[in-house]
Formats: sequence, structure tokens, C-alpha cells
Amino acid sequence: MALATKTLIIMKTYKQLYKEVIEPRNLFLAWRKARKGKTKKLYVIEFEKELDKNLKWLHEELKNETYKPKKLITFILRDPKTRKISKADFRDRIAHHAIVNILEPIFDKTFIYDSCANRKGKGNLFALKRFETFARKVSRNGINNGWFNANQVKGYCLKADIRHYFDEVNHSILLNIIGRKIKDEKTINLIRLIIDNGYATIGGGERHSLGEASGQSPTRGMPLGNLTSQFFANVYLNELDYFVKHELKVDYYIRYVDDFVILHSSKEQLQKWKEQIDEFLREKLKIELHPQKSRIISLSRGIDFVGFRNFYYYKLVRKRNIRKMNNRIRNFKNFKVSYWDLINSYQGWQAYVKWANSFKLRRKILKEIHKVKEEKLKYIDTFKRRLSPVDATIQLFTQQSTSQFPFPLNMQIYKSLFEE
Repeated sequence: MALATKTLIIMKTYKQLYKEVIEPRNLFLAWRKARKGKTKKLYVIEFEKELDKNLKWLHEELKNETYKPKKLITFILRDPKTRKISKADFRDRIAHHAIVNILEPIFDKTFIYDSCANRKGKGNLFALKRFETFARKVSRNGINNGWFNANQVKGYCLKADIRHYFDEVNHSILLNIIGRKIKDEKTINLIRLIIDNGYATIGGGERHSLGEASGQSPTRGMPLGNLTSQFFANVYLNELDYFVKHELKVDYYIRYVDDFVILHSSKEQLQKWKEQIDEFLREKLKIELHPQKSRIISLSRGIDFVGFRNFYYYKLVRKRNIRKMNNRIRNFKNFKVSYWDLINSYQGWQAYVKWANSFKLRRKILKEIHKVKEEKLKYIDTFKRRLSPVDATIQLFTQQSTSQFPFPLNMQIYKSLFEE
């Protein structure tokens, strides 16, 4: 008689990580990462006036466990979805980078291949290519009963979104997940200190906790905008990834932050998986699928994922992304941004949308930019001829409006129109 055997899986754990987190060399690296792209910001310049002193002070506070993060500053961003973004003090961002520098290599090895957000070598374009690959496999490249038919692409996609994900992350569950691998009490305490730092300055200075601001318990939620929040978001939903891949045995699954897709040839199977996933999220992670945004869609209708509407043979840019570019052109027309700021925005935008079938769209947008530029050149030329020297000086150097020109003309914007 054969004996049943059990496979014992031993998870590797890590101790004594706190020394690596607060090590001066790691803090210096964290400072370099935190300042990237922000070297002209006043708060960075102020911090770097006494860089050695400030980094040493941060090191001593972390070493003596007296470090207290400052309250978060929160502002509302509408682009077009309303989001509450929280900004940490620059000194605290260095601490965030220091933690992620040490923890990311440990946890990244445990993430599944198709977890695409905030990871080196991954990203939205990686997710896009994986979606194309999976769509072709599920639809069998349009072959039906041995015959190819381009008009009958078969297959379905469960497009799902987690409801208010960043507001609903449970701190106790998150710390328990991290604690299974990190057996260092000091490191866990530092993480707890950061995720519990849920107070934010809103509007006139009134402070609310993240939980209070969203009507939830203060032990829930992570600030949208923190580096640690992006990293811990992947750690938290890695539990879902393992459930989908190892328990449900799903082949074609991709997750990007709190959005995920599952592709399959059977609509009934996807419905069953959807119910099982929602039950798992409610019981194990205390979150749930968004009832309106989580639905099963035929591949032939196009799937809205990672910024594109993905059809079988082509991809379209989201209308929201087109509106954003048109808004930037409108701001340029109204003298709110310079020509070169607009061109920089366009270059970043076109580098992204070129992955869709968007040649005509990109050409149309570029023509509109040059058209607006020419109109402004003619307008400013007329303005220069009829503006008195005194008014011109006031207009260009003090940026005050005059009776002949009703809104301020920034000197840099004015110059950018004539420089090629």
C-alpha cells in the first residue's frame, strides 16, 4: 500500500534587516532616488543645504527608534477621475526609499510573472503585450472548426477592478503578510509607523485620518502617492495572485495594481471564477470587487485595459487620454504653459499612444499644436505693435495685466514662441 506523502514548503524568512535599512549608505542611495526629477524643488534645495547633517539626523532617529514621520499633505486631483493624492515630507520619502530598497528584492522574487505594476522590467506596455498573447491563445488565432474566420474571434475576458482599493487595505492583514517573511520586529514597527501615518492636511489645514476622510476605520487605507503604498499594494494583492494561479489554476491572468483581467473561451467558467475571487477577497483580504466595473466582455467588443481599448486586430487610445492632450493645447492657447512645456508633454504622450493604431491621431494633434502656435505668433506680433513701451515693460517683466492686454504674459512663454 502506497503511503500518502505531504510536501512541506518552508518559506525563507529574513532577520536583522533593520541595520540594512538604516545603514548610511542605504540612506544616501535613498536620498538620490527621492531627489530624482525634483532637484529644482525648494524643499529639495533646502534639505541639501545641510545634506550630511540632515541624513545623519535621520540615521540617528531611525537608529534610536525616535523617528516620527510628518503629517501628509493631501490634495484633490481631477484628471478626470477624482483622486485624493497624499504627499509625504521629503525627509520621509527618503525613509520610504530606504525601506523599499531592502524589501523589494526580497518580495519581488515571490511575485508572479504577470504582476506588471511598479516592477523593474515590467509596466503597462509589458501588460499590453501579454494581453495580446493571451487573446490570441484563447481565440486560437481566429480558427474555428479548422477554418480561419477573421470575423468570428471567439473568447471572453473578465475585466475586474477592486473597489476603493487603496482606501480599504487592512493594516493588520498587510502586516501579517509582511511578517511571514520579515522576522525583524524593528523593521515591522517602522513599516507600521509609516502606514499608520494617515493624517493629512486638507484645504484650510484641518487634519483628518485616512480612515476618517473615507468614512472607514483608521486601521484601513494607504495614502495614494507614497512609494511604500505602491510597493505594499503589490505585496497585499500577491495573495490574490497566488489564489488565482495556484488554487483556481487560471492560465491567462494579468494584474496591474488593482485592475486585473482573466481570459478564457468559456463565459460560464469566467463567471464561476469571478464569484470565487470575490468570496476570497471578502474573506481573506477584507476587500471586494467593484460591482459595476467588474464584468465579463467578449474579446470582439474590445477590452479597456492599461490605457488602451484592446481589440483583436488593433488598439485604440482612450478618449480620456485624447482629452488630456487637447486640454494641454488649450492651456497653451490661453498662455498658461509655454510652447516647450507643451512639446515636452506631446513627446511623452505620443511615445505612449504610438503603441495603439494612432498615426492619424498623432498627426492631427501635432498639426493643431503648430496651428495654435502660428495664431499666437500673429496675435503677439499685433500686440507688440500697439503696446506702449511702458505697458510692455509692465507686461513682460512684472507679469501684470494691462488695459490693452487683459491677462499676464509670462516672459518665458513669450520667449519660447520665437526660439526654435
